Amino acid sequence: MYTLYGSPSTAGTAIHWLLLELGVPFDLRLLDFDKGEHKTSEYLALNPDGVVPTLIVDGAPITQMAGIATLLAERHPEAGFAPPPGSPERAEYLSWTLWLANSFQPNFRAWFYPHEPAGGEAQDAVQAAALARIEAGLARLDARLADRDYMVGDHFTTVDLLTTILCRWSRNMPKPATAWPNLKRYLDRVRQRPALREAHAREGLTDWING
Repeated sequence: MYTLYGSPSTAGTAIHWLLLELGVPFDLRLLDFDKGEHKTSEYLALNPDGVVPTLIVDGAPITQMAGIATLLAERHPEAGFAPPPGSPERAEYLSWTLWLANSFQPNFRAWFYPHEPAGGEAQDAVQAAALARIEAGLARLDARLADRDYMVGDHFTTVDLLTTILCRWSRNMPKPATAWPNLKRYLDRVRQRPALREAHAREGLTDWING
């Protein structure tokens, strides 16, 4: 049994979705950010950064969306959501996972919370720079998907899960992910996955999932 701490429409949604894909038992605890439930002493003892997701695995808290997704894929290899070590796709799988987590995702943080790296009068410049990097990243993903159905290999992996959630975050930006033709084709297909739709329903999310 896993316990997931998340909040609607956050990185926690990715892990909620994955747990549903895996069909494993879990307890979902959605935190109310408006009430500051992610900043309580009890939660900070689990995740000192005060963010989501946090997954309790064998009694210990694990954090970071990409790390949790990769761990779950490895704990449940029968689902096929990660190429096994030594397989031809493993290097690409790890490379794209870390690019999404380390190079692409932080730009969204800068877009949504420009005061964190800048403060004061520099917020507009930080947000503009973040948007340019986000759009460059989306263009890179679009090029990757020009002649393939999945990011790595020939079936859905956690790289696709991470890609989809980050693309979802662009939905209200000046040029969302669906403005790129290959990404739109890809996302239109992924959004039909029952587990993703169920995660949206459980979190009360109605935007984006239907196009």
